[in-house]
Amino acid sequence: MPLPRHVGIIMDGNGRWAELRGQSRVEGHRVGADSVRDVTRAAREIGLEAITLYAFSSQNWSRPASEVSALMDLLREYLLGERDEIMDNGIRLAAIGDVERLPSRVQDPLDALRAESANNTGMVLTLALSYGGRESIARAVAALARDVAAGTLDPSTIDVDAVNRYLPTHALPPLDLLIRTSGEQRISNFMLWELAYAELIFTDVLWPDFRRQHLFACLEQYGTRERRFGLTSGQIVASDVETDVEST
Repeated sequence: MPLPRHVGIIMDGNGRWAELRGQSRVEGHRVGADSVRDVTRAAREIGLEAITLYAFSSQNWSRPASEVSALMDLLREYLLGERDEIMDNGIRLAAIGDVERLPSRVQDPLDALRAESANNTGMVLTLALSYGGRESIARAVAALARDVAAGTLDPSTIDVDAVNRYLPTHALPPLDLLIRTSGEQRISNFMLWELAYAELIFTDVLWPDFRRQHLFACLEQYGTRERRFGLTSGQIVASDVETDVEST
């Protein structure tokens, strides 16, 4: 079964999971952290190159202050608690988004673990924190404009690859698969540029219930997709035949 190189996950449904059980939304986020651990470990074990988790959006700052504070505490616990798992398994931790906006109790362990794992050569685990796809593109365009104004970038050379180099995901493999849990079928401002040719899978499973078996089911479904990138099926078949001939 062909595996995607890079999987992104919108981890949705923590609040609804808790409300269905008469519990606080924070408890849903807490159990959701267990899903993060299991899914990340499974992704590493089966050989995914990169996994990006939408952990906290730019818009999530507008949630009740008590919920935001609890989310920050859970994020700190995760970073501290998973340090050995990350380092022992050669995982490189990365982060995208306006991470400077995070409180120091989160930013400090995040920066420390990113630095400590920077030379690891295994799977890249990227946390999207205080992240928004539109905001990411806007920052990239602003940086690009500054370089044009400074005379270090010729505007006539700006193309898709040039813009891509200014995005925080430029060092990651192309996004192959997006998974969203909880039954919602929208992308909620996540990796808008990177999603151009990604396969999308929406599952009804709420994130706190999502475990490795659900990830494997999504990967199995991905394996049945024909990815054409604007070509026809016939062209894809012909290209595969040529590749097989060249390899013999």
